[in-house]
Amino acid sequence: MTGTGTRPELRPSAARPGPAADRSAGPAGVPVGEAAAQDVEQVLSRLAATPAGLTGVEAERRLAAGGPNAVRTHQVKALAVLGRQLRSALLLLLLAAALVSFFFGERTDAVVIGVILLLSVVLGFTNEYRAERAAQALHSRVRHTAVVLRDGHEQEVDVTALVPGDVVRLALGQIVPADVRLLECTGLQCDEGVLTGESAPVAKGLARVEEGAELAELSSCALMGTVVHAGSGTGAVVATGGRAAFGRIALGLGERQPETAFQVGLRRFSMLLLRVAAVLTTGIFVVNTVLHRPLLEALLFSLAIAVGITPQLLPAVVSTSLAAGSRRLAARDVLVKRLVCIEDLGDLDVLVTDKTGTLTEGRITFESALDPAGTARDEVLLLGLLATEGDLDGDHLGDNPLDTALWQAPRAARLAAGHRRLAALPFDHERQLSSALVRRPDGSPVLVTKGAPEQVLARCVDVPATAAPVLDGLFAAGDRVVAVAARPAGELLTITGADETGLRLAGFLVFRDPPKQDAAESLRRLAGLGITVKICTGDNPVVAEKVCADLGLPAGATLTGRDIGALDDERLAAAAADATVFARVSPEDKARVVRALRGSGRSVGFLGDGVNDALALHAADIGISVDSATDVAKDAADAVLLKKDLGVLAEGVAEGRRIFANTIKYVLMGTSSNFGNMFSAAGASLALSFLPMLPSQILLNNLLYDTGQLTIPTDRVDEEQLRAPAHWDISFIRRFMLWFGPASSLFDFLTFWVMLGVFHADAALFRSGWFVESLATQTLVIFAIRTRRIPFLRSRPSIPLLVASLGVVAVGVALPFSPAAATLGFTPLPPAFFLALAGMVVTYLVLIEGVKRWFFSRPVTPVAALPAPRRRQREHRIHRRAGRFSHPGPLH
Repeated sequence: MTGTGTRPELRPSAARPGPAADRSAGPAGVPVGEAAAQDVEQVLSRLAATPAGLTGVEAERRLAAGGPNAVRTHQVKALAVLGRQLRSALLLLLLAAALVSFFFGERTDAVVIGVILLLSVVLGFTNEYRAERAAQALHSRVRHTAVVLRDGHEQEVDVTALVPGDVVRLALGQIVPADVRLLECTGLQCDEGVLTGESAPVAKGLARVEEGAELAELSSCALMGTVVHAGSGTGAVVATGGRAAFGRIALGLGERQPETAFQVGLRRFSMLLLRVAAVLTTGIFVVNTVLHRPLLEALLFSLAIAVGITPQLLPAVVSTSLAAGSRRLAARDVLVKRLVCIEDLGDLDVLVTDKTGTLTEGRITFESALDPAGTARDEVLLLGLLATEGDLDGDHLGDNPLDTALWQAPRAARLAAGHRRLAALPFDHERQLSSALVRRPDGSPVLVTKGAPEQVLARCVDVPATAAPVLDGLFAAGDRVVAVAARPAGELLTITGADETGLRLAGFLVFRDPPKQDAAESLRRLAGLGITVKICTGDNPVVAEKVCADLGLPAGATLTGRDIGALDDERLAAAAADATVFARVSPEDKARVVRALRGSGRSVGFLGDGVNDALALHAADIGISVDSATDVAKDAADAVLLKKDLGVLAEGVAEGRRIFANTIKYVLMGTSSNFGNMFSAAGASLALSFLPMLPSQILLNNLLYDTGQLTIPTDRVDEEQLRAPAHWDISFIRRFMLWFGPASSLFDFLTFWVMLGVFHADAALFRSGWFVESLATQTLVIFAIRTRRIPFLRSRPSIPLLVASLGVVAVGVALPFSPAAATLGFTPLPPAFFLALAGMVVTYLVLIEGVKRWFFSRPVTPVAALPAPRRRQREHRIHRRAGRFSHPGPLH
């Protein structure tokens, strides 16, 4: 492995650009294949840069000239949203037919149809545009940053502000922010699967490669969009945005995101209705033609039927639901980076989480320093202080909470006085140790090692017999324990892992991190949502099991990092399904566990806040971090909890499921009432000498109905609908349509009999009566369909849904009496009709309630049955990764 093991010292004076950097036009960068085949000096010369990076002024100039380091834009384009509203072929065909009708003399009907179509488009555009603006606002709250050297010192900048010539730092778990030619690296490995499809990490070095090497062979470069799997490094940016290898691929896929399971269900449902509409409209058109009705009138009527059965506002309902969901989640302290993450949250059925700060208080306190016999000894505390990674005066301790707690001991500063650290070997998750070479006040050098007890004990000689029972007792009590050992250092001037041998056990440092008081309740809430919780921790397995027992987490098997390493992927998938605790795990172990659980078809979320959690966050279906997490963890996450609380996460999951449940309400409405009404229209057109409803009236009915349903995203959802992830089931929707659609048609035919047999209606009166009845029944049926419970008594709708639904019915009743009645083809209805209407509506809702109870009482597929394993393609990962390289302006 190439590298010195330390980062280079970059002096502020070295940041002054050379003559090349003062040119009026900065370089556009160097193709990564060429940069990998050249020496560092050649690449820096072509970039007009130095190992100390750029000045801030030069970086801004290059950014203005070359554009942002972005492959996606979240700029809201009104024309694009409008284009999606006009994409319906049926709508455009109906508009064309209305124009033809206008020029052939049917001008009033044509204008009415045109106005209604316009209102429908405006309604859909307004709601979807508002949702897009909400998504844009969401993007503006999310930042992805990189550590870059500018003006001679490190600073964080947005990844989209990187330019060729910038010098960036690379650390474990970080997404490489651009194509980078390495200047320094220590044990650097990158997961390049998003580009190459290979699962094994690639070792990186400084040596140039042969010209023409394949992308997977560019070992001297770190590639944009890949993940730092191990080690660290420093490199010069050679290509950004669409000029980077990842950027070219992402741009080639276009802006269209891969379909989620939710979107696939929507598409299949739309195709189902499209087939039904095609059969109905073709049949209606043929029948009306055979009956020698005007060809244009028959065409308009058939197309209006097709538009009526199509859920035109379904995309707007979904977008509005997601946008409203993101706002509700923010109010509940959950920030999602993309709207689709809300769907992922709702789909969650396995949560893998760390222990510290999630199940425990996260406030680690130092309790005692014990020798191997269990007696308190200051010498053990002193050695522990000497092996911390910060300064020996207790300042600049870094991110290790155990070291921080240790230095808060009352005698810490006094004990460490007079000692001088000569060298240090930082903690890493493979060794699970840290070591320091220290000179004591008397001048004698000593090597001190501390870390996981099993790792320290394995490197010790002559371990006292009392050590094992003392350690077991500490673990059984749920204490966190760090073992400390030392030996004379002799002539050592620096230290490596090979020097951590021949140690003598000094004793144990004992820390406390008690369980959270509300963690047990949060775990019960997650269990009530059908979510299996698994613990992934670097702590001792006995300690993790004790915390789980104290909190009532169901006991399962325990796997250690050593157990995981001994299993292949297939056996790990089987073992992980039965395990509750994964202990003493490395970052790669965590990622393997997540991938194994996903391979069984489960939807897996990972909650973590440390650098060592980043690999697992990337591997999960949805990565979840917290606002207090390390930057690398927050950057890797899809959702950020503003409070590290499983109860907050439970709220997020419930919100995702509410959105799905409310969207399904709209779908079931469309399949029951829309299908029933259009089926009735088809039947009536066969029996009547006139059209049962004018095309403009069908479209107006559909517009009013859809307007009322836009409030469905505000509706309450019954508790039982949140207990497990819900998935699209087209066969269920088809069965629902075939049962509830005819029930709706039954009352339409009853209305036909009343209008013809009781009121002896002519065409205008017939159409007015059926318009009011069909609008009332299909709008009010939402109160029965929205719940499996008894409506109103055991399940109350939201106020906006109630007001909107009743308001739509009121408008429908008023239209035949309005000044626009004649233009729309309506005539006033007799008072007796409304008595009949009230009776029919009440009877209809009672019938629907009976059909609903019978329908849902039939056996269904057990919820416990797992879906087939999801096979997400490389394109899905590219799109997901590309989201972090997004900005609000146009791409250059």
